[in-house]
Amino acid sequence: MSTVSAQLALIEERVHAAQGKGGRLYWVLLACAIGATGIGAYSWSRIIRFGMGETGLNRPVAWGVLITDFVFWVGIAHSGTLISAILFLFRARFRTAVYRVAEAMTVFAVATAGLFPIIHLGRPWFGYWILPYPNERSLWINFRSPLVWDAFAISTYLVVSSLFLLSGLVPDAAALRDATSGWRRRLYAMVSLGWRGTDEEWRHHSRAYLFFAAFATPLVISVHSVVSWDFAVSVVPGWHSTLFPPYFVAGAILSGVAMVLTLLVPLRRALGIEELVTRRHLDLLSRLVLLTSLIVTFSYGMEFVLALWRGPRVELETLLFRAFGSYAPLFWTMVFCNCAAPLLLFFPRIRNTPIALFFLGIVVNVGMWLERFNIVVTSLSHNRIPFDWGTYRPSLVELGITLGSFGWFFTWFLVFLKLLPAVSIAELKEEVGHPHEGVDATEVAHAA
Repeated sequence: MSTVSAQLALIEERVHAAQGKGGRLYWVLLACAIGATGIGAYSWSRIIRFGMGETGLNRPVAWGVLITDFVFWVGIAHSGTLISAILFLFRARFRTAVYRVAEAMTVFAVATAGLFPIIHLGRPWFGYWILPYPNERSLWINFRSPLVWDAFAISTYLVVSSLFLLSGLVPDAAALRDATSGWRRRLYAMVSLGWRGTDEEWRHHSRAYLFFAAFATPLVISVHSVVSWDFAVSVVPGWHSTLFPPYFVAGAILSGVAMVLTLLVPLRRALGIEELVTRRHLDLLSRLVLLTSLIVTFSYGMEFVLALWRGPRVELETLLFRAFGSYAPLFWTMVFCNCAAPLLLFFPRIRNTPIALFFLGIVVNVGMWLERFNIVVTSLSHNRIPFDWGTYRPSLVELGITLGSFGWFFTWFLVFLKLLPAVSIAELKEEVGHPHEGVDATEVAHAA
C-alpha cells in the first residue's frame, strides 16, 4: 500500500472507529450531563411555579447569574465561526482537523444561550412577545428593547451556524452512509442529501461553503456587538462605553477557543484521533488563546485609562468598586485567569503539553464567566445613587440553572460525537492528496 493510500485508510479507520459503540466512560458522562440538565429543568420549574423571588435578584441588581450565563454562552459560540469561517477565508490549513468540533460547539452553545432570555422573563409563556409576527391587534414588538435585539441576533446566528455545519457534513455523511447499515445508514442518507461525489456537486459545494464562510464572518462582530449594546446603550456606570463591542468580541473569541482546547484534549484520546488532531493543532489554537488574552488584558486597562482621562467621576468609582469593593476577590480571580495564566502560553513546552492546555482552558473559561458576572453585577450594585446600592448573592435556583445549562450543552455535544464525525473526512483527505506547506500530512503519514 502506498503512503498516500495508507494515510487515507488511516483517516477513514479512525473516524469510523469514533462512530462506534460508546464505552462505559462515555455513557457515564452522558448520564451525568442528562442529570445536570434535569437539575437545571427542576430549578427553572421553581421560577415558573413560584416566580422570580426564587432568584437572588433584588433592587438595584435586576440582572444576575442568568444574564451572566447568557453572555457567557453567546461568547463560547463565537470560536466556531472564527475557526471555521475566518480561518477558512485566510486559508489557514490547520483548521481542517479542529473546525468540526468548533462548529458543533457553536450550534449547541447558541442553542443554550437562546434559553436564557426566555428563562429570565420569569413568565416564559409570554416569550412570543419578543418575536415579530402578524397579529389581529396590529401590534409590533418594541424594536428599541435589547431583549428583542438578542432574539434577532441569536436566531440569525443559530440558523447560519447550523447551515454552515450541515453544509460541511454533507460529503462526510455520504462516506459514512456507504460504509454503514441500518438506522445509521438512513440517518447519514438524510444528512448527505443524496450526495454522489460528482465533479459538479463538488464545485457547487465549494462555492456554497465559501458563501457561508463569507456570510458567517461578520456574525463574529455583529452578534456579540449586539449583546454588548444590551449594556452600552444604557447610562449605567461601567456599561456606558464605546469600548464594549470590540471588548466583548475579543472576550468571546478567548472563551470560545479556550473551550475548544478543553474539549479537544480529552477527545483526541477518547476517540483515538491523536494522529489526526496533532499537538501542532493544539499549539496553534493555544496561540489564538494567547493573542486574544492580550487583547482582553489591554481592554481591562483601557477601561481604567478612559475613566481616569475624561470619564465622569462615577465611572471611576464603579471601576474601583469592582477592584476593591465587595466583589474584589472575584475581580482579581478574573484578572489572574484571563490575563496572568494565559501568559504561560509564551513557553513552547506548555503549548506542547495537552494536559496543561486542558486545565488552562478551564481556568480561562472560569475567568471569562467571572468577567461577565463582574460586568453585570458590580455596575448595578454600585450605581449613581448611594442610597440605592445593594449586594447580590445568587440563589441555589440560579446556580442549578447554570449547572443545567452545562448539562444541556454537553448532552447534545456527546450525542453529536457518536452520530456524526468529529473531524472532517473530506478535508483531511484533501490535505493528504494536495499537501500544503506547514500541514500535518507528514505526521499522519508517520502514524500510518
